[in-house]
Amino acid sequence: MALISKLSGNGKKRETRKSVSQPGWITLDGGFAARQCVVKDLSTTGAKVTIDDPNSLPAKLRLAFSRDARTGRRCEVVWRRGNSVGVKFVR
Repeated sequence: MALISKLSGNGKKRETRKSVSQPGWITLDGGFAARQCVVKDLSTTGAKVTIDDPNSLPAKLRLAFSRDARTGRRCEVVWRRGNSVGVKFVR
C-alpha cells in the first residue's frame, strides 16, 4: 500500500492517504440505490472514489466496503473530476 501525502492549497499538510484500490459501495436515500465503486485512496478524513457517472451523485451519501446499508461512513462530496470524486467523512 502506497502512502500519499500532499500539501493543501494553504501550505498545510493534509492527512496521509493510503492507496487501496478496494471495491466499495455508495448508497443513497437511506440505503437505497446502492452503486458499486472503487475506493482509490483513503485517509482518516476522507477518500477518493471512482464511479460511473459521478455527476449523478448527490452532495451527501454513504460509503461502505460491503453492500449492507447499515455499514459505512456518511460523506459529503468535496470535488468531482472525470469519473472520480473526493469525499470527506462527516458525523
